[in-house]
Amino acid sequence: MNKKGEIVIIEDDADDRFLLEEVFKSLDYPNKRIYFHDGQDALDYLQKTDNVPFLILSDINMPKLDGFQLRQKLHTDSELQLKCIPYLFFSTAIDQKMVIDAYSVSAQGFFVKQNSFSELEKTIRVIMEYWTRCAAPNNF
Repeated sequence: MNKKGEIVIIEDDADDRFLLEEVFKSLDYPNKRIYFHDGQDALDYLQKTDNVPFLILSDINMPKLDGFQLRQKLHTDSELQLKCIPYLFFSTAIDQKMVIDAYSVSAQGFFVKQNSFSELEKTIRVIMEYWTRCAAPNNF
């Protein structure tokens, strides 16, 4: 895990991307954010870049490659596994089956997108604080 690395955000809704970016700006984290409209574009980027992102925030319902399919592909890619990139689902849609499915593909978290700026800000702060304090095998 590269705590100074970029945050990969996979979100097909322009309003949600805008709100997330505003939250990250307000919290003033130094990590660059990179946005992708669908899972396939994110996968292509992650497989080609030498950068080691800090974490991935992924929506579930997206065109081309949904969040579950993307997580499965990343989880079975030995090169990407070595980068130890936390993969978190971030979705407005939630039910027990979705959460079970998320953890069955080894996601490190499942968060609900809040409607209010302040609640979304609290969630992003908790996520960032947790992962900046977390140790990973490639931190040594």
